[in-house]
Amino acid sequence: MEEHLLKKAIVRDAGAIEALYDSYAPSLLSVCFRYSGNRDDAEDILHDGFIKIIQKIHTFKLRSDGSLEAWMRRIMVNTALNFLRSRQKEKNFIDIDPILDKIDLHDEEEADPEAIYLSIDREQIMQLICELPAGYRTVFNLFVFEQYGHREIAEMLACSENTSKSQLSKARALLRKKMDQLVNIKPLPTYEKV
Repeated sequence: MEEHLLKKAIVRDAGAIEALYDSYAPSLLSVCFRYSGNRDDAEDILHDGFIKIIQKIHTFKLRSDGSLEAWMRRIMVNTALNFLRSRQKEKNFIDIDPILDKIDLHDEEEADPEAIYLSIDREQIMQLICELPAGYRTVFNLFVFEQYGHREIAEMLACSENTSKSQLSKARALLRKKMDQLVNIKPLPTYEKV
């Protein structure tokens, strides 16, 4: 099916383009939402990204089942990153909130995976991710969902690898804190760094 749609979309067949959109827009919208943190921006990113997909579809080579979706996903991630950059042009892209910067990062291996976390559904987790500050959310998404390494993330975001690692660590700590609050687990005591 992908191959048939692809051939028709390359010659700009409106029905094929609509079918591609209908098939992939829901999953691509969730990618955009994870980066933007709100539905309106996610829809704008999806729109811009889909235009890029249609403009570049002739360059795509079908390798295996699912490779078209992976290719489209990469375009959406890049479109989302460009969107975030344009929103942050006056500021440093990886904007660290000085208050959140004081979160103590206890050793991640110390925290035992509580069975109670299983009571948190996917929607709630996605909402918590969307509530992260933009820098934390962006690095978290690139590392966890897109599976980029810190070197690649650093290149994409024009920051150091250590900044990428720090943002990921802080995102995880803040997510853990928010999940603890959601399930009413008393968080581990934190100590300010001196």
